Amino acid sequence: MILETHELTKMYGDKVGCLEVCLSLDEGQIFGLLGPNGAGKSTLVKMLVGLLSPTSGSARLFGRPLGDTEVRRRIGYLPENFNYQPWLTAEELLRFHASLCGMEPVRTSGRIADVLDLVGLAGKGRQKVGTYSKGMRQRLGLACALLNDPDLVFLDEPTSALDPLGRREVRQILLDRKRRGKSVFLNSHLLGEVEMVCDHVDIINRGRVVRSGAIDDLLPAAEVHMEIEGMCEAIASGLGRLGHDLRVEASHVTLHVDSRDAIPALVDVVVANGGRLMSLEHKRSSLEDLYVEVVKEGKRP
Repeated sequence: MILETHELTKMYGDKVGCLEVCLSLDEGQIFGLLGPNGAGKSTLVKMLVGLLSPTSGSARLFGRPLGDTEVRRRIGYLPENFNYQPWLTAEELLRFHASLCGMEPVRTSGRIADVLDLVGLAGKGRQKVGTYSKGMRQRLGLACALLNDPDLVFLDEPTSALDPLGRREVRQILLDRKRRGKSVFLNSHLLGEVEMVCDHVDIINRGRVVRSGAIDDLLPAAEVHMEIEGMCEAIASGLGRLGHDLRVEASHVTLHVDSRDAIPALVDVVVANGGRLMSLEHKRSSLEDLYVEVVKEGKRP
């Protein structure tokens, strides 16, 4: 575990920023933070990176208190609303950020070239930031966050200005970091993106965490549609033991399973009892469905 908070709270006078937030993030995990505008997401992230001091509660990052100088060297941060100096070139901006990170000058030039290539800005490092499109500036912000190859990077809406290809490229970057044992704290409104890459999700509303868990635990149920030649009572009985809400209409079968892990066993039942599986489709509830349900619950009196 590299990040843990205990009843972390931030008050702005009598207004709640975050209230008694408890969460944890493991090494090599992509963690998603979701919530409506004004729910406390940015306040929480700013506390975690050391830009805001908590009113109460506690948190530890890499075993050290928030704001610790050595810890800051191990993290990266992309804020949602960033505004870089337009008169600098991308390389000059990254060199400035490298100095803030305390990177050795001998390593800086090579690392700048690497991150520009990583985010799709190879060959554009000598252009002034002011000439960049919104999508290019978004890529540059990601390059700044990844410059020091952090063990944990906090990303606040990292794909908001990107087209579908750019979003796919960012997803790949995040998954590659996970494979290297690095961790990502992702704050995003793009729920489909979160569902594709995150291992764990917390939903925050009105300053409180109102739902938390691994993606597969939060969205366990899957509806399975099968077309089976040679459908018989033995197949129906076997499928019924693996799932629930079984419906059979001639060769068409529908049932629900609690986990996608059960799907191979469904196929085994069909084959073992002499059936031929002609098609299989499965669909589980989406993260968007869960999010809407949870946020609506929070608005009820």
